[in-house]
Amino acid sequence: MSQSQKPAAHDASRRRFLKSSLQTTGAAALGLSTNVHGYTAKEVQDFYVDGEMQRNVSKWELDTPALCVDLDVLDTNIDTMQSTTSRNGIASRPHAKTHKCPVIAQRQLDTGSVGICTAKVGEAEVMFDHGIDQILMTTTNVTPTKIKRAMELSRANPQFIQATDSMTNARLLSDAAQSYGITADVVVDVDPGGHRTGITPGEPALGLAQLIDSLPGLNLRGLLCYDGGSQHVQGFTARRDQTLGRLEAATATYDLFQSSGLSTEIFSGGGTGTYNIDHNTRGLTDVQVGSYVFMDAQYIDIGGETDDEVYSDFGPSLTILTTVLNDQYEGRCTTDAGAKACTINRPWPRVKGEHGMSYTSGSDEFGSLRYEADASRTYRVGEKLELIVSHCDPVVNLYNHMYAIRGETVEAVWPIAARGMST
Repeated sequence: MSQSQKPAAHDASRRRFLKSSLQTTGAAALGLSTNVHGYTAKEVQDFYVDGEMQRNVSKWELDTPALCVDLDVLDTNIDTMQSTTSRNGIASRPHAKTHKCPVIAQRQLDTGSVGICTAKVGEAEVMFDHGIDQILMTTTNVTPTKIKRAMELSRANPQFIQATDSMTNARLLSDAAQSYGITADVVVDVDPGGHRTGITPGEPALGLAQLIDSLPGLNLRGLLCYDGGSQHVQGFTARRDQTLGRLEAATATYDLFQSSGLSTEIFSGGGTGTYNIDHNTRGLTDVQVGSYVFMDAQYIDIGGETDDEVYSDFGPSLTILTTVLNDQYEGRCTTDAGAKACTINRPWPRVKGEHGMSYTSGSDEFGSLRYEADASRTYRVGEKLELIVSHCDPVVNLYNHMYAIRGETVEAVWPIAARGMST
């Protein structure tokens, strides 16, 4: 359904959320000023020495497109997740594939997360190189190259855990671990029903776990079952019902593990869309939440427990700062943030703090902002605006660093160290 086709109630609800939870762009309306400097990315990075900015830089002075994270919103999101999971008797094990940033991973660990997840062994290597030890890799390593890299990481980092979902793979991992003279920690990846990854729950998963338990060089730590298909179900009740229904088989598998004397120390699953639902799955130890730190347009639209139209549990902390390049045509303007800055994921990015506008990033280099009849304002050439990203994970992977903003001031420059680590 296009934005123009969505019900008026949804538009009003989302508009209220965007207006109340986000500060309007304020300084962006000033445009170019003789007393405002502009800095290149390298200049700003050079100002950041030993963890401190050596010069006062406003976010409006950043060269664009620029990826920015609001520290106050980020910290609130992390605190909300930690307090909720603690209250519900489970832990968080955030997925670093969202931010690819060791600084954020360390913040999550420092506030109570039991570890982090990575999707790729390359991400795990980068996180470990930056001092992060508690790593669970949720994707199975199947090629000789990846198995070798995983075993080298296991040898260097005894806290590294990797997933497997087949007996053939388990035997390969066992042989590799023995060749490295180590015992590698593994979990069984159980399919929640999406048939993307994971072994069939029940007896097949039990058989794999029993094999792992008997193989030399491997140490069974439990199981994981990530139900990605339920994370973006529209409406809290529908999302809750689908989530709990699809995880029943995983709980039965957990019971089989326990009755067979196998380790269930880890029973990991869930995500940002179901973080306050997953604890109702018996035995679940932690949730693999990712997008909650940043949020995006995709999540805003799924609805929350108190508002079926807008998901407002977490605030959008991640934005793209962009500059208007052309304003000469009525009803629209062009910016410098196109697909290479925003991706082409849907729904399209949204202008922070504004209403009556629609943004598209389908062009490689340029974004297009169109005004509706009730547009809150118009933008002129040289002015800057902020975009709430469409889907945070792939957007982050487009940038080398993000600017950590407090208020409207750049407080830090954080390297996205695992950017491009897709192997």
